[in-house]
Amino acid sequence: MTTPVAQRPFVLSTPAAPVERHGNVDLHLPTGDGREPAVVVVHGAPLPPGVPDPRDWLLYRGYGALLAESGVVTALVSYQVAELSALPATAEDIATMVEQVRADPRVDPDRVVLWFFSGGGLLASDWLRDAPSWLRGIALTYPLLIPFPDWEIDSRFLPVDALEAGSTVPLVLTRAGRDIPVVLAGIDAFLTAATVHGRPVQVIDVPDGQHSFDILDHSPQSEAAVLAARDAVLAFLANN
Repeated sequence: MTTPVAQRPFVLSTPAAPVERHGNVDLHLPTGDGREPAVVVVHGAPLPPGVPDPRDWLLYRGYGALLAESGVVTALVSYQVAELSALPATAEDIATMVEQVRADPRVDPDRVVLWFFSGGGLLASDWLRDAPSWLRGIALTYPLLIPFPDWEIDSRFLPVDALEAGSTVPLVLTRAGRDIPVVLAGIDAFLTAATVHGRPVQVIDVPDGQHSFDILDHSPQSEAAVLAARDAVLAFLANN
């Protein structure tokens, strides 16, 4: 019997951090009593009906624990995309949740990274186009950066086009070599556009990785890729 996606273990074993649930935001908290930088994790979408809240998936809890262990407040946000026409409303919901995280007294509001996974990559567009000064970087892991051929979406949610805007926010992208064709095509288009527009992108390759390699491919290659992405995010947060 196939293990449900929510129950598939994260590729790394990291002690769980204290977790607080505030509405649609879970905070994974590091030790210490000062203001710490934050990472807001935006899960993939749209999700099939009946799938558990991604905040409860071992995958995202693993990232929360990993980052909290590194001294970062990690916010896992929960949202739904029932129809593609709802993307603008979803983007506004996520922006509101980001501000909720920044307002937490344990968070340094001037040091935040946004980390988008899978179909959540389309929701990176606004931030790629117009990055506020407190946004220290954007991470993209096996991201969907162009819509599927049968999807009709607002042109606002085309990350490749968003690169034209001239923002200089640092970028790191994790690419799984055995990902689905539309994801790989989108990454290729994104990297080409980034070169054209002078937007450097740090690329972390997982040559043998599938989409969701961080729960499907328990290998040293996968472990190294997750740690490299974490290190890139920490470097973004450390820069003044």
